[in-house]
Amino acid sequence: MSILIFSIILLAGAYVAGLLGSLTGLGGGVIIIPLLTLGFHVDIRYAIGAALLASIATSSGAASAYVKEGITNIRLGIFLEIATTIGAIIGAFIAIYMPTNAIAIIFGVVLIFSAGMTVRKRKEKVLSQGSKLSERLKLNSSYPVDGQKVNYQLTHVAGGFSLMTLAGVLSGLLGIGSGSLKVLAMDSIMKIPFKVSTTTSNFMIGVTAVASAVVYLQRGYMEPGMAFSVVLGVLAGARTGAKVLPNINARILRIIFAVAIAGVALEMIINGLNHKF
Repeated sequence: MSILIFSIILLAGAYVAGLLGSLTGLGGGVIIIPLLTLGFHVDIRYAIGAALLASIATSSGAASAYVKEGITNIRLGIFLEIATTIGAIIGAFIAIYMPTNAIAIIFGVVLIFSAGMTVRKRKEKVLSQGSKLSERLKLNSSYPVDGQKVNYQLTHVAGGFSLMTLAGVLSGLLGIGSGSLKVLAMDSIMKIPFKVSTTTSNFMIGVTAVASAVVYLQRGYMEPGMAFSVVLGVLAGARTGAKVLPNINARILRIIFAVAIAGVALEMIINGLNHKF
């Protein structure tokens, strides 16, 4: 296969990854890495390097819109980025020395978890009484609902911070945003409204990916030609997804996507167990 054909196919695949990632909230990395490793037999570390660059690009583009709308809790995001950044650096160093088949197995397990998180029932949660630590750190905030500001309080800040460290480790290890873990930490543990959780998670993903990407770049796992096609395709797909999302049944799409991702995850796990990476 020539470089031109490879680049065109990769661009098209990245576009689909960005489209589905934006529609389901999982991000393009969960599709890009299986596409490169299973479809093109690219070394998983190079695939992770390309996925990290794509995460930086998509997060930067989407986060600015949510910040402008006043949904993202910037102070909370910066505070939790301490945990995710430390975790991401640790995860990236672990990935350099961990066997590729072990990374593939862990990636498959995380994909199955992410698929389950995609289809779970979500409710807005607004606490009237938060923790003393959230008040001391001034993490409580508000977000717009139907043109009005709704105040919300945070709880279990320490627990959420700890889970964010794990999310950072997985992000650096696997090259994905670990958005499902970040949302779980904020939505289920810290009791933040789901809309705030997802937008704040998106705001954080880019910073977490940068911390990991530096390690991969230093180790030579960034291939400019491949990364360019991936970033361009994912950005275009994410832009299209943002436009078509209001006109489709997102619930049905999430279920179909979750089933497909679970299938890919099982293939990653089986190949990892058979040492095919």
